[in-house]
Amino acid sequence: MHQGFSGTQAAEVVGISYRQLDYWARTNLVRPSGCDATGSGSRRVYSYRDLLELRVIKSLLDAGIKLESVREVFNYLRSHVDTEIAAAHIVISGQSVVLCQGDQLVDVMRNGQGVLNVLPLSGVKDQVDSQIVRMEKASAPAPRVVAQIDIAL
Repeated sequence: MHQGFSGTQAAEVVGISYRQLDYWARTNLVRPSGCDATGSGSRRVYSYRDLLELRVIKSLLDAGIKLESVREVFNYLRSHVDTEIAAAHIVISGQSVVLCQGDQLVDVMRNGQGVLNVLPLSGVKDQVDSQIVRMEKASAPAPRVVAQIDIAL
């Protein structure tokens, strides 16, 4: 498995534009934990866990949660969830987000009723894993074919 992913690779795996990834890094939504950009010419390096977080963020945004609310959710997750993020479920109710971890339900946003959508984070892990495999296959060098020609006299 990779030691880290470049910004371009991270954006491809997660399914967002590089520009969006750059914005999220500059506004501290997700800082690359492998290596952060330190100026012109330096490169960010994202860890596998960063990719999972980025994919969850994309899924929340795709489900209609506003970016400010996503920031709130992630502030909560980072300070309160100490287990593997893929073991939890996020329940989205309008603009409310509830975290289901084991047998506990936590209303992360504290302002909603009625479940509209459940985002199992294990599915996010599967999506990231399959995209990494696809990306690695696409970048693998093609096998060399050596032709042998026998000429019978």
